[in-house]
Order: sequence, then C-alpha cells, then structure tokens
Amino acid sequence: QLQLVESGGGLVQLGGSLRLSCAASGFTLDYYSIGWFRQAPGKEREGVSCISSSRSITYYADSVKGRFTISRDNAKNTVYLQMNSLKPEDTAVYYCAADYGAYVCSFQRSFYDYWGQGTQVTVSS
Repeated sequence: QLQLVESGGGLVQLGGSLRLSCAASGFTLDYYSIGWFRQAPGKEREGVSCISSSRSITYYADSVKGRFTISRDNAKNTVYLQMNSLKPEDTAVYYCAADYGAYVCSFQRSFYDYWGQGTQVTVSS
C-alpha cells in the first residue's frame, strides 16, 4: 500500500522553527516529485514548496521564500521542509504530495497522485 506520512508539526512561537518530514512507505521516492501544501481554516489548500525528482528544480511560494527550505534524502525515503522564522500566518495543516516520473514540480494540486494525511502547524504570537 502506497502511503505518505507527514510528521514534525506542532505548536511553536513566533520566530521559531520546525522541520516537517514526509516519509513514504510502499514505494521509493527516488522517481517522484514532491510538493508541500498547506491549508488554513476557511482557506483553500495552497502550494508552499516543491522539489523535482532530480532535485534540480525547487519552487517556493513568495510568502515563504527565504524562510523555508525543501530537501530530500532518498536513502531515507523522506522529504523535508525546514521552516524558520515562523509567523502566525503560517498556521495551517501541512500536506505532502507525490507525483511519479516528473522532472518538474508544481503547485497545482491535480499534478499529484498521492497525498498524506497532513500535520498541524500552529504558530503563536
């Protein structure tokens, strides 16, 4: 069974850091592009960052540029999202998603075939 499992969320104060993990089971992430999305209450799910299967392409939403870093460790079958200088507006459920065989990545939700269940990130002021 193909699964993505997010972890690393929690409650953090303004300016703090968290590292989210997206671990795959049932398949290897080597040939998948991965996207991180988030959804705040009452808002649509939005793309935060993504990384292509080859690592050659990474994208960041303007709202997180310079604060978030996406990386992947294929040996651990895991993709990470390092989040620094967190703000209350970063509060949301964060999801990772995977697309097979893509040499690019995207913020389009329809681009991805597999989704995790999400992890809550709450930033207090």
